[in-house]
Amino acid sequence: MSWRTLIKFELHAIFTNPALLFTVFGGVLIYSFLYPLPYSQQLPREQLVTVVNQDHSQISRELIRMIDATPQVKVQQYARSIDEAKTQLETGEVHGLLVIPAHFNRDLLLGKSPTLAYAGDASYFLVYGTIVEGIATASGTLGAKLKVARMVMSGDNIALAADQFSAIKLNTKPVFNPSMGYINYVVPAVFVLILHQTLLIAVAMLGGGQNEYRLQGGTGYWLRYPAWKIIIVRGLLMMTIYLPLTAYYFGYSFESLGISRLASIGDLLAMTVPFLLAVIFAGMVIGQLIPRRELATVIVLISSIPLIFTAGFIWPPSAIPEVLNQLAQIAPATPAINGFVRLNQMGATFEQVIGWWGQLWGQVIVFGCIASWLMTRAQKASASKVSVEKTAESQ
Repeated sequence: MSWRTLIKFELHAIFTNPALLFTVFGGVLIYSFLYPLPYSQQLPREQLVTVVNQDHSQISRELIRMIDATPQVKVQQYARSIDEAKTQLETGEVHGLLVIPAHFNRDLLLGKSPTLAYAGDASYFLVYGTIVEGIATASGTLGAKLKVARMVMSGDNIALAADQFSAIKLNTKPVFNPSMGYINYVVPAVFVLILHQTLLIAVAMLGGGQNEYRLQGGTGYWLRYPAWKIIIVRGLLMMTIYLPLTAYYFGYSFESLGISRLASIGDLLAMTVPFLLAVIFAGMVIGQLIPRRELATVIVLISSIPLIFTAGFIWPPSAIPEVLNQLAQIAPATPAINGFVRLNQMGATFEQVIGWWGQLWGQVIVFGCIASWLMTRAQKASASKVSVEKTAESQ
């Protein structure tokens, strides 16, 4: 009943389980390369659009050339009507369309503001946003050019007109996402979720397998040692395995992907320890509740998409029903994502994330107590069953 013997039993249970090892090492390492791969170019470029030019003037053709010259958009086709352009969009030949109305040139000469109609495939928000950005930039540039020309014709100095054609000048600088790319935006949070899900599956799979064996009448070391000892040893061993994997994500992976790293090692470690322990204890709870180990993977994977959209980095919490916000707080991933992203990508001080840090420690205590109670109950049920069988045999 020594600690050393229990550690040996736990190590043997972990490293002789191929499914667990593949989930831990294979899942973490494979995802670190595969997930960012489709977004390696950061932003979509050269999105194909079709143009319906109902004006056929020199200025409308100049606008088309300007749009085609933007890095976001490439004019792929021309359509004779809006219906034809819609058909090209629906069949996937292009991802967006632009309609230049009739009398476009005349309205500009009269000082009126013609309306350009453009649309994009909104089922991919990055594609849609890129098309809208490219067309809006080109049309805005053309409008500015015409306004400056009109001011010069009215007698204004060309340099003064070029500087004062707009009453408001914007000087936009991205603060937390310098490249304005997808990798810097979503990968830091998703990597935390990957660590959460793979660790949760691994611990739940280990506990679920032992629970399955117990329900079939088998016995093992997890029924002989006190529950609190098993929780401490399993928690420390799994955290020891995952600390290097976490360092790999926040170190090498972030560096190779060009993701900003602003937090100190001490702050990251202070947030990592309760995060890993909370996930481990939550996995123990799931492992005690499932009758078969393969259910761990099913349950955790089903929860992945809801966790992504309720964690607060893809969809704002203010736009999520309050009941879903509260449910999301049960998962350690939610406070961990908020804490890590603010520390490492947004440069927050540790005092600014102390609430999420405290929430993680609270989850450690709650999940640890629940896991201990479930393990103790299982041990008592097994002991009672053995006692009944021995009594039946003696009779």
